[in-house]
Parts: sequence; C-alpha cells; structure tokens
Amino acid sequence: MRSLISIFDLSVPEIDELIETAKDIIDNPEKYADKCKRKKLATLFYEPSTRTRLSFEAAMLELGGSVLGFSEASSSSAAKGESVADTSKVISCYADIIAMRHPKEGAPFVAAENADVPVINAGDGGHNHPTQTLTDLLTINREKGKLGGFTIGFCGDLRYGRTVHSLIEALSRYEDINVVLISPTELRLPGNIKKKYLTEGKFKETKSLEEALPELDILYMTRIQQERFSDFDEYLKLKDSYCLDTEKLTLAKESLTIMHPLPRVNEISVGVDKDPRACYFKQALNGKYIRMALILKLLEEAEKDSVYYPVTDFVIDHSLRCDNKKCITSVEQELQHKFRLTDPENGVYRCIYCERQSNKN
Repeated sequence: MRSLISIFDLSVPEIDELIETAKDIIDNPEKYADKCKRKKLATLFYEPSTRTRLSFEAAMLELGGSVLGFSEASSSSAAKGESVADTSKVISCYADIIAMRHPKEGAPFVAAENADVPVINAGDGGHNHPTQTLTDLLTINREKGKLGGFTIGFCGDLRYGRTVHSLIEALSRYEDINVVLISPTELRLPGNIKKKYLTEGKFKETKSLEEALPELDILYMTRIQQERFSDFDEYLKLKDSYCLDTEKLTLAKESLTIMHPLPRVNEISVGVDKDPRACYFKQALNGKYIRMALILKLLEEAEKDSVYYPVTDFVIDHSLRCDNKKCITSVEQELQHKFRLTDPENGVYRCIYCERQSNKN
C-alpha cells in the first residue's frame, strides 16, 4: 500500500502515466464513471481550502465513489486534543483512502505511518503540496505539449510557497528547463532548495517582473501568504510586491502560459482573465482530473498490496530536537523526533517530518 506525501514518492514514469490517465479521463469520462463505486474518500482538512478540498470531492464523486470528512479542525476531535495518528487510525475504519490538509509540516506523513488506508498529502503548512504539483504538471503538459524545453518564471512568495517548492522539485527531473526566480529579497527561494534542485547556469534571480517577462514561456504567479508570516508588519510591507496587469503583459510572448495555484488576492489583475494566455482557471479544472487519476492509482495498488511499509531510513538521537515551530512535533509532544543524516561530513541531519536542518555538535 502506498501513500503520496511528497512528489518524490512518484517516479517520472509514474507521473507521466498519471498525466496520460488524466487526459484519458478528460476524453472518455463515461469510462471512469463507476471505477470507485462503493469506495469512500475521507477529506480531513484542518485548515481552510476551496479548490483542493472540492476538487478531491468532485474527483471521487465523478469516479462513482462517496465522500466524508471535515473542513476545519474545530469540527473534528482535534479540537479535543486528538492526535493526527489517532485520527488517521479511526478514519481508516470508515474510509478507503484519505486526503489530508494540515497547517503543521509533516502531519500527513504521521497519518500515513498510522493509517490502514492510503493517505494523500493535500498540503502541510509551507512544506509539500504534491497534488497541486501534479495539477501544474498536467497543465504544462496540456498547454505546451511536453514537460521540458521552456523557461519558467516563479513570481511572488518563493520563501513560504509550498506549491513553488514542490513544482521546482518536480521539474528538476525533466530536461532543458530554465528557471527565473522573481521575488523581494525577503521572500527568496530557500537556499537548500536552490542548492538541491536547481543547476548553476540554468536559473537566475531578479526582483523585477518586467525585466523577466520577455524571456518567459510560463509565468507561475503566487500570492503573498499572510497565514505563513509570524510578523504581520513584514506581511504588510511585502503584500503588494507584484501585480500582473494588461500593461505588463505587452512585454510578454504571445505564447506565454500564465499559471497561479489560487486563490489570488491582487497579484493578477482581473483584466488579465480574458487574455488567452491566462490558464489559472483551466489549471483548477485540471486539478480534478489529475486527482481522479491519483485516487484510481492508489486504490488499485492498495487492492494488490494492503500492507504499508513504514519509513525506516532514520535515526533517533536524543541529543537532536527539531526546533521548527511549524513542525508537527511542536504540537504533538509524544511524537519521537526522527532524523535523516543528509551530510555525514558536516554532521547535518534533517527532521523526517518537516525536513528542517539540525546539526549535531
């Protein structure tokens, strides 16, 4: 039995297979109308969501299945102090597959380690959002015809934006892709992501959207996310950093593809919506199709092998503690702090839940 916690839980051939299945669903919806008959999806959403939650629910319903769950933590036993591990064990008694969104990084990983059914990470804090990444890859494939041979610009909140992090990680496995990082200094892409997933000479950084636009084949806009800031004054200073409007689009290629994971605030003017290059509402629709393909894949694999194989490549060292306040270990005190040794020479460990670096002295 498999879960999807990170985009790296899928190989490139598996991603390509999911994209082809999604395209077949688009072309032949009647073929899939009863594929999940008598199957139940549980949507466990501990923080607000419109597109992700509803697209998961629409996906399961269109496959002939049914849906149960909750849309905020206050309407679940989490309000009484129930742990993610216990919740996932209980929900496994009622559902065949779980989609979880949680504000704490690593929560879906904890759920997958304890559930008896597949778990899909529907977003954990600023960490991972693999189904949005699959949505983005399907959109790029449908708009450009392939995954590769283009220049993509990421604009806005590159520091906290989990959609940006996950897509950059995914695209690092494809050929001939140049990346332009457009952000204020305070919201630059974290150094560990640049070092691990971007190739020197194949990316550059700029603060200017206007400067970057003429060379882009794809522009991936993001909002400045108030909920990720611990300092509200910093958010106020940065929230209006970028706005894509029709005037700026005169600098762009006619073949540009404009994407946005949504919701938007003011970073894309509504005047852009009617431009044929705007693809963000098509992108939202693609999210339903790729989630249909993913649900099918995980349920089919669970039927063949219902045993979950827990992660074992970690160490427990009581001299190491994760100090990330956004990690699930910060609120669930009984969770063991587990780490992977990622750099033996320098004694660098990373938390298995949130991937925050920790050094052993």
